[in-house]
Amino acid sequence: MVEDVQASCGCCNPADAMAMEIGYSAEELQSIPEEARRGLGCGNPTALASLKEGEVVLDLGAGGGIDCFLAAVAVGKTGQVIGVDMTPEMLHRARDIARNGGYDNVEFRLGEIENLPVADGTVDAVISNCVINLSPDKERVFKEAYRVLKPGGRVMVSDMVLIKELPEDIRNSLAAYAGCVAGASLKEEYLATISKAGFENVEVVSEQSFGSGELEGAVLSVSVRAARLK
Repeated sequence: MVEDVQASCGCCNPADAMAMEIGYSAEELQSIPEEARRGLGCGNPTALASLKEGEVVLDLGAGGGIDCFLAAVAVGKTGQVIGVDMTPEMLHRARDIARNGGYDNVEFRLGEIENLPVADGTVDAVISNCVINLSPDKERVFKEAYRVLKPGGRVMVSDMVLIKELPEDIRNSLAAYAGCVAGASLKEEYLATISKAGFENVEVVSEQSFGSGELEGAVLSVSVRAARLK
């Protein structure tokens, strides 16, 4: 599949080909540093978040910063992008990319997505890419997202969900956990968790079957949008 994308787009970078498979465009990828185009997730939340110039955007589990840098382009110099990650090594890398690329409107903060280092009501949009499924307390994550959003703000996440329960051996597999599968919730539970945190207008924007073998027919990658109306 990656080879097919490479051939059709004329690119020779396997990481870029994989990124295009999950929803990033060639134009988006070329607009940010190559060093940031790694550690991809399962979708492109920035493309669906309808970001506007001057907005404040928060990325949960920012990693190397691919979505932060795409968001920075969308919100412009008058906007701000905050990336939160719990891994010092990833923060160091992302900060280096930001500094070398002249991204004055992007900052990266050390923290857990269950306890965000962000003030109440200061963010216009929260995005996340295949990270929340790894949290053992997803309800807490979405409550934190709700807390930091301004009234009228929105959340846009790409994530892994289940459409049927996984066998116990897979759920206990570290390899599956690292692959964003073992910690995933059932789709209905995931959406209910978002609503329970206070969000309204919860909507699945896109979904795609994921996995093969024992995972075939059990896992979806989804992009979900919701709003904080009050």
